[in-house]
Amino acid sequence: MPILSFHICAGTIGLLSGAFGIAVRKGSRQHRVAGNVFLVSMLSLAVSAVYLSFMKHQISNVFGGTLTFYMVATAWLTARRREGGTGIFDYVALLVALAVGVCEVTYGSEAALSPTGLKDGYSPGVYFGSGFVALLPVAGDVRMIVRGGIFGAQRIARHVWRMCIALFVASGSFFLGQQQVFPAAVRNTPVLPILTFLPIVMMIFWLLRVGLTKAYKGKWMPRGGDGSSLQT
Repeated sequence: MPILSFHICAGTIGLLSGAFGIAVRKGSRQHRVAGNVFLVSMLSLAVSAVYLSFMKHQISNVFGGTLTFYMVATAWLTARRREGGTGIFDYVALLVALAVGVCEVTYGSEAALSPTGLKDGYSPGVYFGSGFVALLPVAGDVRMIVRGGIFGAQRIARHVWRMCIALFVASGSFFLGQQQVFPAAVRNTPVLPILTFLPIVMMIFWLLRVGLTKAYKGKWMPRGGDGSSLQT
């Protein structure tokens, strides 16, 4: 199917651009370029994943695609706009993530109560874990809306961890979900799990750097007509 080829290409570009973007300094020109490529590729990946999941009647994967779209979109908006302030998009995104989280928890409960201990081939732990990942940013969205926006280093941290979670979803889907495309010698080594969880390791590194150092204490303000941002 052409849509499947499109999905694979988008995922490959997303993994490569995400890996590059997470490795370079946040706010640099290289980071912004990689971030734009990552944005387009990951949104394309998420939309195509939702479509393919509907075609295959894999509703649980629809949740994953929707959550990935939400993570990338809200991370991008966080870095793009000025500090403080919220808009209608924030409320809509909150409701979408909340709906995904509730559905994941519901499916987890149904899996736990089913005779096989599964729901659409997945165990309760998978659904509850995904539900937690969906509901955690919901709490952050509520806090941001109540405070009237997000500022300083917290703004950068919000951008970083949401992008990294989206990259983790992509890496897990590829390195662990498609192990059959790798040589058997690689499948029997820690290489694939390491590559899968590398975005989480990098996320922790950057969150510590943002939170514990003065490197990102300045404000990030839009620069120029393209909305790109620069640390001051």
